[in-house]
Amino acid sequence: MKKKTKRVLAIAGVVLLAGLYIATLIFALIDSKWAFDMFRICVVLTIMVPVLLYAYTLVYRLQKKGKADPDDPPDDL
Repeated sequence: MKKKTKRVLAIAGVVLLAGLYIATLIFALIDSKWAFDMFRICVVLTIMVPVLLYAYTLVYRLQKKGKADPDDPPDDL
């Protein structure tokens, strides 16, 4: 993956997680059944998004195992 693509995806992940953190805080402060359900969904997504992103990068690295990309730093650093 090129550096620019990685950077854009990293920024999108940060924005998504920040939005989830803010939504979790807002739903925690609202007192209704709907808000509690949304709070639970936000907490689950806050955990699942980084796990899925890690899994996607792991699968990408395993698929690309034999191919060397000159933009990537060596693993032995």
